[in-house]
Amino acid sequence: MKDKVVIITGASSGIGKALAENFAERNAKIVLAARSLDKLKELESRLKVKASGILTVKTDVSREEDCLNLIKKTVEKFGTINILINNAGISMRAVFQDVDLSVIKQLMDINFWGTVYCTKFALPYLLKSKGSVVGVSSIAGYKGLPGRAGYSASKFAMQGFLEVLRIENIKKELHVLIACPGFTTSNIRNTALAADGSRQGESPRNEVKMMSAEEVAKRIIKAIEKRKDRLTLTTQGKLTVTLNKFFPKFMDKMVYNHMAKEADSPFK
Repeated sequence: MKDKVVIITGASSGIGKALAENFAERNAKIVLAARSLDKLKELESRLKVKASGILTVKTDVSREEDCLNLIKKTVEKFGTINILINNAGISMRAVFQDVDLSVIKQLMDINFWGTVYCTKFALPYLLKSKGSVVGVSSIAGYKGLPGRAGYSASKFAMQGFLEVLRIENIKKELHVLIACPGFTTSNIRNTALAADGSRQGESPRNEVKMMSAEEVAKRIIKAIEKRKDRLTLTTQGKLTVTLNKFFPKFMDKMVYNHMAKEADSPFK
């Protein structure tokens, strides 16, 4: 990864931040993108001594013009793009019957359209470098999670889009990785949207038992190096995906019962 140009969206926290730290250790040229410029600048000051180059670009991936600006700034500074990691994302927690439709739209704008915008503008450079497009998806992109209609929908859409991208460019040596962590220790549940669009504020799950963002980042980078098509993490996640192929109705009940155990579950 030395001197490879890597764009990471959602780089200010969680998996994105851990990815940036790991790429810096590998002397990559890193482009940090997120909405919080203060957090990005703080991260940049720590990583610049290790990374072979670093650029910070304030980016709201739900805005097409921001995504175009991110790619332009990257190419202006580094001349190429080797890896694009579409990591920016947001979650929700409410039953569909109660949720305001603006919540669903916001999740689709960030999780799905953010991936589409960034990939569209970066694609010419990635094709030229025979680089990698990564989508940080979720097990929720394989199995619908009750109380997360917008989240699951956006991740299913992301995975479908990236699969088509891979197939369309199968003869052009473009690497496309769909990375699906299970529940990970990050702030995505704290910032998850409630039915009215307000922030949930407190995680309903036991964060101690989850895979760390650092471990997820290491696994993703290893999968990029090996140019894997898919990465499914955690034993629970792998089991969910496998069993759902053969016993979908059984898994519907299992997922319902598991998610209903959350503190203050929106359904019972």
